[in-house]
Amino acid sequence: MSRTPLGHTLPDFPWNSLADAKKKAQAHPDGIVDLSVGNPVDPVAPGVQLALSAAAEAPGYPQTQGTPELREAIAKALQRRYNMNVDAVLPVIGTKEAIAWLPTLLGMRGETVAFPTVAYPTYEVGVLLAGAKPLRADEDFEDASLVFINSPSNPTGRVLGVEKLREIVAWARANNAIVASDECYMGLGWDDENPPVSILDPRVTDGDNTRLIAMHSLSKSANMASYRAGFFAGDAQLIAELLELRKHAGLIVPGPIQAAMVAALDDDPSEALQRQRYAARRVDLMRALTGAGFRIEHSEAGLYLWATRGENCRKTVDWLAERGILVAPGDFYGPAGEQYVRIGLNGTDERIAAAVARLAE
Repeated sequence: MSRTPLGHTLPDFPWNSLADAKKKAQAHPDGIVDLSVGNPVDPVAPGVQLALSAAAEAPGYPQTQGTPELREAIAKALQRRYNMNVDAVLPVIGTKEAIAWLPTLLGMRGETVAFPTVAYPTYEVGVLLAGAKPLRADEDFEDASLVFINSPSNPTGRVLGVEKLREIVAWARANNAIVASDECYMGLGWDDENPPVSILDPRVTDGDNTRLIAMHSLSKSANMASYRAGFFAGDAQLIAELLELRKHAGLIVPGPIQAAMVAALDDDPSEALQRQRYAARRVDLMRALTGAGFRIEHSEAGLYLWATRGENCRKTVDWLAERGILVAPGDFYGPAGEQYVRIGLNGTDERIAAAVARLAE
């Protein structure tokens, strides 16, 4: 654990521990295949780039709540793409920032905040920054005042179905808790029989979004990680409270980025094209990994494969690094991930082909 100047005791930044494995992978004669971070490598759609450029001359402060055009584009895209019942929306400076500060903005100091047993590290960091009590839990949330859920999951690719989500919402209503659902990978479902479902789907909520927040991002679906373009949707009262707090803190999405977000949200064909790219890479990597003795679990949605060789994840990381392939060890995501690695689908076609060839050697 490391201590920040503010006195918060936080975990060490996990990717720092990959330095030696990265050097080993970089030494491969054909270069590294870096599948360790969910970093987009494909181009941003031309329409998004043009929208960004066209808005670049605007000199004034942007609106924290987002322009009317952006709010409308978010609501329509969520309804159109994911069958979500949208009461209110709020743009954020990428969902990592928003997740990290959500427990603080919601006043969770001293409260219990739950997040999945295998989870994106920022949930725990946000809980600790808020001075709250972290709880790893998938079902028994004890006395939690805020529950983070993540479907499709990063890193496992697990999808929570309608009935499971209804159970979580029912628990939250009975216990006066808030549910914050991280849905950044909602557009990357690979199992037609078990498609991703939003916490704001009417089949889950019966039309009542009270104390529910869905968190979405354009980083994965539109390759806009560098734009820091995300947004919240859900309970209108909670969104209004978050808006006021973010106004005070100056947490505002830049105006040109808001214009670019509108273009991306209106561009379903580009989103579908990116999904096809990932689908093709996923098939190739799955075949190569299973052929090399890996077992793939869950992974029915999202940008990653959750794989194991039945050994400590650091040993698997080294085995792959010797072949010039860098992946994320499962212990980044909690003790339950210690025998797994997370393998991204986000290499270029050429780099994925290189990884496939090396796994077959």
